Amino acid sequence: MASEWRDTTLGEVIRLQRGHDLPDSSRRPGNVPILGSFGITGEHDEPRTKGPGVTVGRSGASIGVVAFSAVDFWPLNTCLYVTDFQGNDPKFCFYWLKTLNLASFDSGSAQPSLNRNYIYHLPVRIPGVQEQSEIAKLLDGLDESIRLKAETKKTLETVARTIFKSWFVDFDPVRAKAEGREPEGMDAATAALFPSTFAESQLGALPEGWAAMPLYEIANFSNGAAYRDIHFSPRTEGLPVIKIAELKAGVTESTKFTETDLGERYRIEQDEVLFSWSGNPDTSIDTFIWDGGPAWLNQHIFRVRENGMAPRASIYIQLKTLRPKFAEIARDKQTTGLGHVTIADLKRLMVCKPTTEVTLRFDEIVSPILEKVASNQLTCRVLASIRDSLLPRLISGKLRMPDAEKLVEAVL
Repeated sequence: MASEWRDTTLGEVIRLQRGHDLPDSSRRPGNVPILGSFGITGEHDEPRTKGPGVTVGRSGASIGVVAFSAVDFWPLNTCLYVTDFQGNDPKFCFYWLKTLNLASFDSGSAQPSLNRNYIYHLPVRIPGVQEQSEIAKLLDGLDESIRLKAETKKTLETVARTIFKSWFVDFDPVRAKAEGREPEGMDAATAALFPSTFAESQLGALPEGWAAMPLYEIANFSNGAAYRDIHFSPRTEGLPVIKIAELKAGVTESTKFTETDLGERYRIEQDEVLFSWSGNPDTSIDTFIWDGGPAWLNQHIFRVRENGMAPRASIYIQLKTLRPKFAEIARDKQTTGLGHVTIADLKRLMVCKPTTEVTLRFDEIVSPILEKVASNQLTCRVLASIRDSLLPRLISGKLRMPDAEKLVEAVL
């Protein structure tokens, strides 16, 4: 099979063309994906090219960003798209292009950009079409497993948040009892834990016996340390330093490590609840369950631990439920695209404090759900790590398909 690999040039493998303009005013409701510099950016009612297709970001920070569409789509002028795969497997070409570091092929103009003619002469080595398809199928299978696990994680978390909202925001069980109805979706023992009347509080009408309290008091919020260059190890020695990037993508090649111990208060462990309180209000301010093992926490992230007022599951779901509120708070303080949520904000933000019995019952129901969420999240990270490890070796021919399949089978 090694003899099927051949040396050629990028321009002999695919042909590229600049995308087509489609201003917002010209877009119409539909289900045709619009692909821009970073991938899907919207939908339209008609395609400009047939799928399956591949796009490559061509300017600024998007140079070299590769995206795939299985269906007909509209490629915007912020990207290049493949017009001819010249007999090669489209999905293989998608993965193959991701390994070429096209971001390094800036054409040298005043505005960083990727010129198709500039990269057509790039020497490359590719396998025959049969092996291309086998490689693509293996990598795509991993991506599909990651996608399904991520969807399951999202569904499980939605279930937990739905229960939280019903019990502690809408007070559905209390309202049902106040109207002489049996609360839905719970057994008699659980229903008996809820009162049947309301009382006035700082938050308005709350279930009788419940109280209003500052969010800051439901847990211990401890900020990370201000790690600087002098603290970082020259290699991956010590423990990783967790910034917002690691909360989103896990530990990667860009992650900094340190052997410097700035104090136990900055150390985090597996399954810690972490709240990133600074950054883009819509994409960075959020709550996470850390799945990367022992690490050190950087500033702009709170480590959130129980203080006896609420169990971990309740704390996590409370913070996730409040994400829109946190985004609103951060947006009001936004400067140069960044915003933040401070300790003072947490002290001002009032939430309801149920009785201990109700809180513990919620924890009994939701904790197993969150354990599955954490397990799926960890599995996604492991699968992504395997995919990212296999990708360059498969595409270069350093790892052959039989060995790669054995590695994947051992994990799946």
